[in-house]
Amino acid sequence: MRAEVLREGEKVVFQEDCAEDDLKSGVLTLTNQRLLFEKTEGKMTTLWKEAGDLILNIDLAKISNVEARGFLIAKVVISVGEYIYKFGVLNPGKWEKLIRKQIASVNI
Repeated sequence: MRAEVLREGEKVVFQEDCAEDDLKSGVLTLTNQRLLFEKTEGKMTTLWKEAGDLILNIDLAKISNVEARGFLIAKVVISVGEYIYKFGVLNPGKWEKLIRKQIASVNI
């Protein structure tokens, strides 16, 4: 995550390379204020990877539901209004707990 993307007083809580069903590959970042998804492009043959555009910028207060789904192909599923995002992360249960914890701390 590029530092210029973060707001004043905002801190990165957790970050992971992943893929979203429709948005494809990128970096999912949870901060103490937002959930961000930055698209990446790369080539496996040369191990080259480049950060792209910030395509999701969700304030935690706007997240209506978060849950871990699946067993073999596990995903963390985020609901924001009528939109549903499904991120293939290594540990969806951990993501769910961290997101819920940050949402609770924002709503205090």
